[in-house]
Amino acid sequence: MAKPGYGKRSAPGQEPRTREDFSHLPTRERYVAGFVEHLPDGASMSVKQLAKQLPLYGQQAISTSLNALSVAGHLRRVRCPVGSGDECRWVFRTFWSRTAHDNEWWNTYLATETAARTAAPAEPLAALAPAAVPQQRTAPKPTSPEQEPAPAATPAAAPTGGATPPSPAYLALAQLGRNDHRLTLSADDCTTLEPLATQWLDRGVTTDYLTNALTAGLPAQIDSPVGLIRRRLIDKLPPRLPATASTPTDTPAPTRRLLVDEAAADQADG
Repeated sequence: MAKPGYGKRSAPGQEPRTREDFSHLPTRERYVAGFVEHLPDGASMSVKQLAKQLPLYGQQAISTSLNALSVAGHLRRVRCPVGSGDECRWVFRTFWSRTAHDNEWWNTYLATETAARTAAPAEPLAALAPAAVPQQRTAPKPTSPEQEPAPAATPAAAPTGGATPPSPAYLALAQLGRNDHRLTLSADDCTTLEPLATQWLDRGVTTDYLTNALTAGLPAQIDSPVGLIRRRLIDKLPPRLPATASTPTDTPAPTRRLLVDEAAADQADG
């Protein structure tokens, strides 16, 4: 079984790439950030692996740089459970954004990740091992086949593939941009937010109710439509009404958790 690795996962809501993306960082952190930015999703993000590919700095310097990039708002390292029952174990993943975000944005995004992983089936360990082993033994390459498993973890192909019709939640999110251009979402944004919107529909509300709740009282300028919609889906989630009198006694299903790197988060708060 492969050891847990720091697999890179790109966060949404990033601005277009420019030459000044990391100009505000010190030289070492700017060098590390530029290298991480060009790594494909799913690439190994362990300190040991990065130090092998960045000969100018050792493992201690790389570890310090990653903490500094976390404080600057470019990444979050989290621990995610995979498998189920006695076979459940924890693996590390690194969420990366070349656009710096504050703690509130990252907490909202990671809450969305938690909801998405809760709604999705548990990741089997047997499926994880083949993708994780090459990340530890080989340097990530742009043409490496390991790039494919990471994006396949989300059901992005379902809405656009044609074989499976899009869900009502996906259609409601996609329609927001038609009603108000300030809320235009990409296909990836709709797929990312779909589990949160589905929670609304599962609680008995209609798609019209969902749309009205997401579009009411919009600010004059919206810099990040996906961030605004994500926050409203979480903050305005309607209560779940019990179907019968005995419903409150039911035991809720366990949730899949994400543990944020506490040291980096505390430094960011400071």
